[in-house]
Amino acid sequence: MILSLFEILVLSSALAWASGINLYATLAFLGILGASGQMDLPGNLAFVQHPAVIMIAVFLYFIEFIVDKIPAVDSIWDAVHTFIRIPAGALLAAGLFSDAGGEAQTLAFLLGGGLASVSHLVKSGSRAVLNTSPEPVTNIVASVVEDIVVIGGLVMAFMSPSIFAAFLALFLLLAIWLLPKVYRGLRGMFRFISGRSGENRTKHGNGGATRPSGDEVFPKQEKRSLRLRGKPGKGNNGFLK
Repeated sequence: MILSLFEILVLSSALAWASGINLYATLAFLGILGASGQMDLPGNLAFVQHPAVIMIAVFLYFIEFIVDKIPAVDSIWDAVHTFIRIPAGALLAAGLFSDAGGEAQTLAFLLGGGLASVSHLVKSGSRAVLNTSPEPVTNIVASVVEDIVVIGGLVMAFMSPSIFAAFLALFLLLAIWLLPKVYRGLRGMFRFISGRSGENRTKHGNGGATRPSGDEVFPKQEKRSLRLRGKPGKGNNGFLK
């Protein structure tokens, strides 16, 4: 199936956007499209339709499917994948324009990197805020919703590019509204953690307790005056032995 320029633009944007949320589902989707003959992939992206690549992408997707539902572990996974999802999204977007020349590829690379960055920040930032909740249900629900949105968005971009373009515009508006709130939430959380750690360091520096006062070390005792009875006389500083 040969795509028009508008369809390629929308699909490249969809690949970059989806890569920022779930890269392995995106690779598996693109590979299945190419392997099934639904889409003619450019030469530099033909490797993703190889059965081995599809199997690896599906395997990694299932690992992420599990890890993404464990509080705190999902944030570590997202932090590591900051250096994977964003470059991969930019390369996938540029790869679809390999037949359009170097300038088009450069623009697609920049656009793809920007979209992958925004979607990744929305995902990782919102999940970090959700991790402050003690119960795991919100993480599981958020992870399932993300998977549905990614797969549904990719199908939408392939089947109805105009609808996905409108959806992507709404997502970007949502990101503009949401990211400042996520930033403020994370900043407050880090301040709280740093404050608690500062208190703990102070306590440990004092041996886990405050330094006792002199009265606590040496309990108060009754003051007793020693009086020497006798008549004053010579010697011994005016007192008798």
